[in-house]
Amino acid sequence: MERQQYAEQCSELFAVGGYAAVRKAARAGIEECGPDPVLLRWLGQAHAAEDEDDHDRAAEAAYRQGLVLAADDLGLLVSYWELCLRSDSFDHPHRAKRAVTLQQRIEELAPPGSPERGRVDAAVGWAGRGYWDDVVASAARGQAEQEVLAEQSVLVTDALRRAARGEVREDAGEDLHAAELAAAVELLQGPRNAPLRLLLAHRVGAYVLTFLASFTLNKALVWSGVLRFSMWGWLLWIPLLVAEAKLRQARRLGQQRVIARMQARHEEARDRAPSAG
Repeated sequence: MERQQYAEQCSELFAVGGYAAVRKAARAGIEECGPDPVLLRWLGQAHAAEDEDDHDRAAEAAYRQGLVLAADDLGLLVSYWELCLRSDSFDHPHRAKRAVTLQQRIEELAPPGSPERGRVDAAVGWAGRGYWDDVVASAARGQAEQEVLAEQSVLVTDALRRAARGEVREDAGEDLHAAELAAAVELLQGPRNAPLRLLLAHRVGAYVLTFLASFTLNKALVWSGVLRFSMWGWLLWIPLLVAEAKLRQARRLGQQRVIARMQARHEEARDRAPSAG
C-alpha cells in the first residue's frame, strides 16, 4: 500500500479514539514504506493522546524523527509544540524551553488565519489559564459529559422500546454512535436490568427523587439522634450510578467494535494491495 493510504487509515482510527490502532497502522506504514513525516506525526499524536509519561516520550521521539526528515512540516511542528506546552516544566524543563523555539518557528511558517495558527492560539489560551479557570473548565467538561449521557439515555430508551416490539436493528457498521447504541441495548436487555431501564427512561425525575430521598434520609437520621453525621443517604445514588456506568460501558464497547471493523477493513485492503517494495 502507499503512504497516503496508511495516513488515511490513521486518520479514520484517530477520529474514533482508536489510538493503539493508529500506532499499529502508522508503524505498519513506516515498516512497509519507510520513515515518513505524516506517518510519524500520526504515531506521535496517537502516543500523546494517551497522556502518560511513557507515551509522551515515545511521541517526542516520533516527532523528532519526523522533523529530521521534514524540518518545516507544520503538522509535526504544531503537534510537537502542543506536547511540549502541556508537559510539566519542572519534570521536563527541556520541553518547556523547546516550546518557545517551536512556537517562533511555527509563527514564521504559518500564515495568519491558517489552521496551524489557530491551533497555536487556542493552545496558548489554554496554557495561560489559572486555577479557577481550570475549575470552571473541569465543571464544563462534567456538564458536557452529563449532557451526552442524558442524550444517550433517551436514544437507548427509544431503541429498547423498538427492540421490545420486535423491530429488527440495522447493522451499525462503522457508525460510532450507532454502535454505541446497539451495545447499550445489548447490555440493558433482560429482567435483571429492568430497574436500570426504568431509571434511564425517567432520568431527570430519577435524579430529582434520588436527591430528595438521600437528603431527607440523612437529615432524618441526624435529627432523630441516631447519628451525628449521616452519609447513608448517598447509598440511594447507587442504582443511578450503575445505570450510567452501563452507558459508559456501552460507549467503550461500541468504540471497540467500530475500531475492530475498521482494522478488519484495513487488513483486507493491505492483503489486496500490491507490495510497495
